[in-house]
Formats: sequence, structure tokens, C-alpha cells
Amino acid sequence: MKQFGIAMVMAAGLILLACGGSSSTSNTVTGNWTATLTNSDGTPAFAFTTSLTQSNGTATVTGTNLTFTTSTPCFTSGGSQSGSFVLSGNFNGNISGAFQLTITSGTPSGNTLVLQGTVNNNTITGTWNLTGSTQGCTGNGTFTLNRM
Repeated sequence: MKQFGIAMVMAAGLILLACGGSSSTSNTVTGNWTATLTNSDGTPAFAFTTSLTQSNGTATVTGTNLTFTTSTPCFTSGGSQSGSFVLSGNFNGNISGAFQLTITSGTPSGNTLVLQGTVNNNTITGTWNLTGSTQGCTGNGTFTLNRM
């Protein structure tokens, strides 16, 4: 009976090690992303690529290398990106959570694109809203970002 008890304790220890023995560094949105934005009527709006970096251990996200791959008078050059990602789970390297990214135009100034959505591993989906001072630089719809 004593041997059976020892065997059960050892088996339980092995099971616990197997369950908690791995850690993943892929629980961030850091990486290169491509975005497709669709107007509320279903027509294409914008497309862009960007490199996102999530600060280690925080919800802060910054973007670099923003390139609009469709012609738009709202974002011709420059600009900045900032955002946040709130992790809601990390199971064996899978990520999920709430995501927000704000893109502010450089030239022309005064245009702001806000994306709000949900991260599901290598895809972010949600809604976008564009407000601006440049004529025609307003709108809203849905978007999809895919990790490249």
C-alpha cells in the first residue's frame, strides 16, 4: 500500500510539471502586420502595413514603419502610432485580448484613425473610425490585421 501511495504522488508530480512546464514569449502583438479596412457599406477603404512593438510586461503598443498601400489623401507622409493590448489569456503560445491602435497623420495634419478590436493569435479584427480635418477624411467600418 505504501508503494502505491508513493507511485500516486510521483504521478501527480509529473502531471503538474507537464501542465506548467512551458512558457511562451509569443504572448505579445510584437511583429509585422498588414491591415485591410472596409467601409461600413462593404467597399474597400484603406490598406497599410506596420511594425508593432508591445513593451515588455505592459499593455503599451507602439508602431513604426507605417506604410499605406492604398492611395489616401488623409495620410500622405509622417504620422505616429500608439496603442494598447490587454492580454486575456495565454495558453501554449496562443494570445487573445482587447486591442486599440491610434494613428495620427503627419501630413496633412489633423486626421486620426482609431482601430478597436480583438486579438486572436495572429489576427486582429474589429471596427475603425476616422475623424479628420481634411475633406473626405472621415468614415468608419471594419478591419482585419494579419501578422506577416
